[in-house]
Amino acid sequence: MKIKMVAALRLLRLACRISVEVIPMTAHDVAHYFVSLVDEEEGDSISNLKLQKLLYYAQGFHLAFFDRPLFTESIKAWKHGPAVPQVYHEYKDFGANPIPVTKVNLDDYPQETREFLDEVYSVYGQFTAPKLLQLTHSEPPWKDTPQSETISHESMRTFFKTLLVADDDSETKTQ
Repeated sequence: MKIKMVAALRLLRLACRISVEVIPMTAHDVAHYFVSLVDEEEGDSISNLKLQKLLYYAQGFHLAFFDRPLFTESIKAWKHGPAVPQVYHEYKDFGANPIPVTKVNLDDYPQETREFLDEVYSVYGQFTAPKLLQLTHSEPPWKDTPQSETISHESMRTFFKTLLVADDDSETKTQ
C-alpha cells in the first residue's frame, strides 16, 4: 500500500534526525499529546478506539527505528485491536464518542519526540477509527497474538521494520 510506504519513508527521514537519547515516556503522556493534536475547528475528533491504534503505531515505529519502546506500558491484543489497558480505562467513559481536547504543555515533550509523534499523527490520524481497526486487524502483531495477551515488542519491531523503505527504493516504488 502506497500510504504505508510513504508514511514509513517520512518517519525514516525524521528518525535520522532524532537523537538517540530519547527518554521513554508513559503511554498516558503519548495519549495526552495525541488528544491535544485534534483540531475540532476542522471537524476532527478522536475516540478511545482511534487513540489506541495511534498508540500502537507510535510504539511500533519507535521500536522499528530505535530498537526500544516509546512508552513502558504493554499493548494487549483485544477484540477490537491493539490497546493499552491503562489508557483505555482513562478514557472508557467516553465510549465511542470523541474525547474532549485538552492541550498539553509542549515543554514537557522533547522536540524530537514531538516531531516523531506529529509525524505518526499526520499519517495515521487522518484515518477513522474503523479504518485503523481494519488496518491493525490485518497486521501480524495483532493477528498472531492470542486475544487478551501482550503483543510483544519483538513482533511489533519485526513487522514495522518491514514497512521501512530506504530512500533509494522509495522513489522507484512510489512513481
